[in-house]
Amino acid sequence: MPEFERTRTVEILLVEDNPGDVRLMREAFRDISAPHHLSVVGTGRGAMQFLHREDGYADAPRPDLVLLDLMLPDLHGFKVLAAIKNDPVLRRIPAVVFSGSQKREEVAEAYNLNANSYIAKPVDLADFIKVVKGVEEFWLTVVKLPKD
Repeated sequence: MPEFERTRTVEILLVEDNPGDVRLMREAFRDISAPHHLSVVGTGRGAMQFLHREDGYADAPRPDLVLLDLMLPDLHGFKVLAAIKNDPVLRRIPAVVFSGSQKREEVAEAYNLNANSYIAKPVDLADFIKVVKGVEEFWLTVVKLPKD
């Protein structure tokens, strides 16, 4: 499979409230060869502040990819996803739902809200790392991401 060379660091926003999952994600991304920077926010409101560069996020990088948990403490991930995909400035940012749920109706709702993909979080560490490697392979290596 042909790969194109990345000329810049890919900015990733992880929206996740579970410290264990954040730790696993950071560990998995440490082994990724594609140049990247991982920012983490733990709430839906924090994600929106980050994306709009508000309230302490004035210098936040514009993400090239959003990894979004659904079960957030203040603003459900579906509301965050809808806000991203309904915003003309943000809608081109690929939003990948990364959820512990495998409920058929939640998967369908994510795609109804224009999620770019839906990934069920593996419980096993080896499987978790394998999935993150798949994210790297597809979103950071194969896919051509939009600039701004």
